[in-house]
Amino acid sequence: MKKEIITINGFPGSGKSSTANMVAKTLEYERFSSGDFMRKIAVDMGMSINELNIKAETDKSIDTEIDNEVKKAGELTKIVIDSRMAFHWIPESFKVYLDLPQEIAKERILNNLKTNKLRQDSENATTEEEVYQRIIERLESENKRYMSLYGVDNTKKEEYDLVVDTNQNNLEEVVSKIITEYKKWLTE
Repeated sequence: MKKEIITINGFPGSGKSSTANMVAKTLEYERFSSGDFMRKIAVDMGMSINELNIKAETDKSIDTEIDNEVKKAGELTKIVIDSRMAFHWIPESFKVYLDLPQEIAKERILNNLKTNKLRQDSENATTEEEVYQRIIERLESENKRYMSLYGVDNTKKEEYDLVVDTNQNNLEEVVSKIITEYKKWLTE
């Protein structure tokens, strides 16, 4: 049975947060970000997001805590969830993957670091090269953990109801595509 939930995943820097915020606002839905939740855990533990990812490779309680928050959000309706694993934990959601080339992602993340205090505190990078390296390290760590823990590859685009290239579409176009396809999906 379909739920009035949109789950959004994608490459770091693909616009998950901005997209989720605008989709939620447009639909007048709640919003939850597992990335923000994870960044807060990292800051509270006095480490970067990458250090937390590495720690999570041997400390399953970190993923369990994040997964439980995602699952709790999935019990709601009329919510947009920005999360790498929400599509897996909430299979009855409308599942969106935002695609973006890595080279563009690192530029976007660096620009976001300038204005996002939580990201500044958790990323621990100042140059494009450092950002790019952190992206790759984080993705490798996450992919390794999700495959080991759940047997899930969260980057397999065929797992999603909609894949949108955020390099070819601006934020308003991405949001419009998601809402249009979501409304069709609800009535199918």
